[in-house]
Amino acid sequence: MNRFFRLDELGTSVRQEVIAGLTTFVTMAYIIIVNPKILEAAGIPFGPSMVATILSAFFGTLAMGLYAKRPFAIAPYMGENAFIAFTVVKVLGYSWQTALGAIFIGGVLFTLITVLRIRSWLADAIPEGLKIGFAVGIGLFLTFIGLNETGIVTLGVPGAPVHVGDFRQATVLLAIAGFLLTGILMIKGIRGAILIGILVITFASFITGVTPLPEKWLSMPPDISPILLKLDISGALTWGFFAVILTVFVMDFVDTMGTLIGVSYRAGLLDEKGNLPEIEKPMLCDALATVVASLLGTTTTGTYIESAAGIEAGGRSGLTAVVTAFMFLLALFFAPFFTSVPAHAYGPALIIVGMLMLSPITRVRFDDLTEVIPVFCIIILMSFTYNLGIGMTAGFVIYPLMKLISGRVREVPSGLWVLFVMSVLFFIFYPY
Repeated sequence: MNRFFRLDELGTSVRQEVIAGLTTFVTMAYIIIVNPKILEAAGIPFGPSMVATILSAFFGTLAMGLYAKRPFAIAPYMGENAFIAFTVVKVLGYSWQTALGAIFIGGVLFTLITVLRIRSWLADAIPEGLKIGFAVGIGLFLTFIGLNETGIVTLGVPGAPVHVGDFRQATVLLAIAGFLLTGILMIKGIRGAILIGILVITFASFITGVTPLPEKWLSMPPDISPILLKLDISGALTWGFFAVILTVFVMDFVDTMGTLIGVSYRAGLLDEKGNLPEIEKPMLCDALATVVASLLGTTTTGTYIESAAGIEAGGRSGLTAVVTAFMFLLALFFAPFFTSVPAHAYGPALIIVGMLMLSPITRVRFDDLTEVIPVFCIIILMSFTYNLGIGMTAGFVIYPLMKLISGRVREVPSGLWVLFVMSVLFFIFYPY
């Protein structure tokens, strides 16, 4: 195992990787319930959808661990699932079967351009400043998710869109305690601090009655046949569906690329040129997982930003992903238990990880506004639009424009102009 995953070379251990894998899983286990709940609005039945969510996450994450040998987890994307359920099906009136057909087409296209190394060429064309923006933006996005999920920050009213939560509520107090506990454990140098914090607050919540114990710990998985292989590919191959396919394609393309680079930047996995070695391997895992997801009956998959939690816990090799993958597989039978971990238990972990991901901002060249403006737009739009793809595509548009206007167009790699065109088309055709 040490030789296969190169643990000694990466300065890690089996124990450290297992803890990291468990940490990643616990911070993203919510997707097992949340993804099917969102897709239920599109008419996809909950039980089969939960199975499809778990199996697609298992397939993609296992491939990431064994083939790409990276500590990243793959699962159906938040944002893309809401886009399919509420925009494509509810607003535009297409069937969920046709929507899955579009996702299949996007997955096939991802696979082709990955095999042809077009995706890695484009990824290598991204300047370091934008990569820093991705890392920091993901960090703030994670922090905002954590603050909102725990109730420390809540939705406000028109004119004041966010508001401080009720600090008298037990869930908010437990979340604050989880944040402080995790921080103290990290200061003390305790390995597995993030996972310990999650587990302590979870059991404290059970003991105090704030969170009810699961009614049962073990259950058989529901039948997946109502949605298995029910996608409508021919229905998606129409001109009217072009905007949907383009949006799905660009959102996943940009989200995956930005997430891979952002978490890799924080993990120190980039080479001296600022690129992720063999990036086509994790990208291929993502592409194939999207194809499999559409066949299983769920939406676009990709690398999860919660992978950053496992990386902060010490995950550096594919063993982290393998552990996470098999935890997803166990969730087929232990879903009631795994999904009982409350938001106020895993939310503090997201806040802590978000904090740690801010450090690359010190490497931004603040004396060069052609660098600062695009990075700033990436960071604020990721969080304030609650959409990673919006922030990243904005960066791809603004960076070349700033260089062009300042007479420094030669600093823009040719691949970045391709991303510029894709991003402009994304903003034109995005069904707002």
